[in-house]
Amino acid sequence: MKGSFNTVLDAVGNTPIVRLNKVAAHVKPHIFVKLEFLNPGGSVKDRPAMQIIEDLETSGALKPGGTIVEATSGNTGMGLAMAAAVKGYKTIFVMPDKMSSEKIQSLRAFGSRVLVTPTNVEPEDPRSYYCVANRMVEETPDAVLANQYHNPSNPKSHVLSTGPEIWEQTGGEVDAMVICMGTGGTISGLGEYLKGKKPSLKIVGVDPVGSIYYDYFRTGRITTAHSYKLEGFGEDFLPTTMDFEVVDDVERVTDKESFLWARRVVREEGIYCGGSSGSAIAAAVKWAEKNPDAGNIIVIAPDSASRYLSKIFDDNWMKENGYMEPDLGSDKVEDLVARRGVVHFVEAGASVGDVVGMMREHGISQVPVLSDGRVVGMIGEGDLLGALSDGPGAMALPVSDRMNSDFSVVEPGNSMAVLGQLLLQNKAVIVEDAGKVVGIITKIDYIEYVARRGQ
Repeated sequence: MKGSFNTVLDAVGNTPIVRLNKVAAHVKPHIFVKLEFLNPGGSVKDRPAMQIIEDLETSGALKPGGTIVEATSGNTGMGLAMAAAVKGYKTIFVMPDKMSSEKIQSLRAFGSRVLVTPTNVEPEDPRSYYCVANRMVEETPDAVLANQYHNPSNPKSHVLSTGPEIWEQTGGEVDAMVICMGTGGTISGLGEYLKGKKPSLKIVGVDPVGSIYYDYFRTGRITTAHSYKLEGFGEDFLPTTMDFEVVDDVERVTDKESFLWARRVVREEGIYCGGSSGSAIAAAVKWAEKNPDAGNIIVIAPDSASRYLSKIFDDNWMKENGYMEPDLGSDKVEDLVARRGVVHFVEAGASVGDVVGMMREHGISQVPVLSDGRVVGMIGEGDLLGALSDGPGAMALPVSDRMNSDFSVVEPGNSMAVLGQLLLQNKAVIVEDAGKVVGIITKIDYIEYVARRGQ
């Protein structure tokens, strides 16, 4: 029949772009949202799911009647399950236990087998969803791993579909893209295609507090990841599908601001978006505030509110987790840094003895370590104690032998909410402004600030 699609897979793509009118009314740039949750599988991941299956079929790795296995937060699984249903494949998905019940139930509705694994384990742990997925491939006849974290078909799908679609829809009148970073497929593929068309276009990544991407982008080092409530993006390792060469900036978001922004966008703009969409929109507004001449900004809205009704859009769940409580409003890190004194630091070639003398002289307990003007580590009292236990020669050791990397970098314009969530993860927090260290913030600094503010 005229106007119909042969299968539901032909309906993937051509999602609309709509302007934000209320929540971004105060910023000069125009912010638009590409509603990827209007794909038939409910998310942006319909695109890579179809490309992955197509490429596996072409290579001969996926045989008729075979089984597709994937470690997923839910959305890629939905795209794979939808395509597998049309093409006659079986599916097995492995998911972390923090994912919403709606995602698990949706996958099972397709007849998929779903295994739920612990969230707070290292990627190499045999209980992690990565390792369990690999084991299921080994144990299942004619099974293949979709492998979205390392499969070039993932970013390829956005080079072939999403990128050209955005370029055609906008007539090239797009100046910046704001995209959540998970596997890296969306941001890498869009960055490759759109920068090829318009080199001046800015690609801005969005990363949740607890993930490693923000600090990696700022410092080039991989930090210790911590748990967070947001689903579907952020990582505790570097997927090979993540290409930082196309990323111009990264904004960091907290669980709370992401959830509250998602609720606000649904109620004020009528856009039925989920938590990662709330994150991306919050980040886009923050970035627009700092870049008033940014022009036209497009935000990718990955999925919808329907997958978070039992969490983000449940007032009881929000209250139980403390997300409905008043916060520090518009307070910025710079408000706290302004109260601090001189920042002391040491070069990587300094000795343990030098640091001991500095700490004694200035009454401080931790010092950032710099190399070529860049923060490469922290050394604190615990690190020094460990060094001194090595014997009398320890005082001559370079601090680079004893520094630790469990710190996070923030900028003066970051919100105090970001700072609070980092300190709860027991990280040392360094404040950098244009690459220069301007402050170190401890838990007691934060506590004193909040206490003083409440008086």
